[in-house]
Amino acid sequence: MSDKPSRLQAMRSEVNLGGGQKRIDRQHEKGKLTARERLELLYDPGSFMETDTFVTHRASGFGMEVSHPLGDGVVTGWGKVDGHIVYAYAQDFTVLGGSLGEAHGLKIARLMDLALQNGAPLVGLNDSGGARIQEGVDSLAAYGEIFYRNARASGIIPQISVILGPCAGGAVYSPAITDFIFMVERTAHMFITGPEVVRAVTHETVDFDSLGGAAVHAGRSGVAHFTAKDERTVLRSVRRLLSFLPDNNLVQPPDQAPGDDAQRATPELEQLVPVDPQKAYDVHAVIRCLIDNGDFMEVQKQHAPNLVVGFARLDGHVVGVVSNQPAHLAGVLDIDAADKGGRFIRFCDAFHIPLVTLVDTPGFLPGVEQEYGGIIRHGAKMIYAYAEASVPKVSLILRKAYGGAYIVMSSKHLHGDLNFALPNAEIAVMGPEGAVNIIFRKELASASTPDAVRQEHIREYREKFTNPYTAAARGYLNDVISPAETRMRLIAALESLRNKRQAAPARKHGNIPL
Repeated sequence: MSDKPSRLQAMRSEVNLGGGQKRIDRQHEKGKLTARERLELLYDPGSFMETDTFVTHRASGFGMEVSHPLGDGVVTGWGKVDGHIVYAYAQDFTVLGGSLGEAHGLKIARLMDLALQNGAPLVGLNDSGGARIQEGVDSLAAYGEIFYRNARASGIIPQISVILGPCAGGAVYSPAITDFIFMVERTAHMFITGPEVVRAVTHETVDFDSLGGAAVHAGRSGVAHFTAKDERTVLRSVRRLLSFLPDNNLVQPPDQAPGDDAQRATPELEQLVPVDPQKAYDVHAVIRCLIDNGDFMEVQKQHAPNLVVGFARLDGHVVGVVSNQPAHLAGVLDIDAADKGGRFIRFCDAFHIPLVTLVDTPGFLPGVEQEYGGIIRHGAKMIYAYAEASVPKVSLILRKAYGGAYIVMSSKHLHGDLNFALPNAEIAVMGPEGAVNIIFRKELASASTPDAVRQEHIREYREKFTNPYTAAARGYLNDVISPAETRMRLIAALESLRNKRQAAPARKHGNIPL
């Protein structure tokens, strides 16, 4: 009898063992799973099909000719997540530290080609020592092949990166091009140069977590969109995100049975949104009140919390929610919020996800730091994103909508499809107090009772401008609605727009103010 089947079995056993039991044990001691364990958690049970199982490197020199581990430190293939085909690669830190050489990189590139050609999402599980130094420029060339494919697939298939260990140098740029980045707390790190290089070049002392840990990138830099305490939790979150996303840009996002009454009244909204424009409140409660079953997957929760973005469903249909957050900086728009909003809006537009915008903002954040940081350019990104978006756009002014921020937040002037306001909404160039101080500056300076005069002018200004009916009279609002009917009106609006068609101008692409 031929020994070929037994040889195949032996080779598969070798592949499944990765870098060997000792290295697997060390991986577990660090609180990390192996590449194959991670894929088992990502996919529906028994659905993973591996590709390029027996690929090995062809490098020589620097000891590379001694060993040619099967798979070359990365597991690639496809499987099903909630019944949908998803392609994924998982770098294996037990094999050559998960370092990326030519064969390793080209395995990933071939998988990316399959995902793009077949219109399925791509998930990258990153745990790598970086470029394989022993392979020199070949490893850099392989990175370039991956970056190119990331860019080509952008807006065509969803791309998700999960950082489960080190991710340094050129390796960080593939995740940065993808749509969403997940990081595990304590064990995941991303940076261009590590702490030792930083210390040598700039004389700054910093540790791994402080330089590129999950908390830094989820909060301060905004590089990461989601974090989790451990790998099992983060992979459950990846599966949850995929449940909101379409397979590609030619199909609609997946509907679900709503389990929530489309005609459910929302009278509690009247208490959730205070009448007093100076009083803060948490807009998360408003969002949960309006959406199906209160199920909201927030994106970039720790970064720029003055703007809330994320995925939800209304009557079973996926929507992207963009909302000012009065509980943080009064809901102003600043540099980070504009970047966060602009990118999320563009993702939703690329993948046919309707936008629901909840407005309560006093304007853009003033200050020298914001001006020097380029608030003009960054704010323009959000304007551009809303103006460019051709998906259904429905907005609701909850309370304040002042100045340029009113225009930015999916207003009729940026071709929002249906725009609503609650009865207590205030729409004006600025708040009554500031407006009166400017318009009646001379009168107030000479008045014998300036406070009384100021209050009278504030009352007049509020009656004339800071109400929704002036905007409605000009057609800038489609309707003023009661809090109790808000959910059903949003659902009805989106239903009317479900077959929206909007032709794009003939051009290669626009030039967003990056």
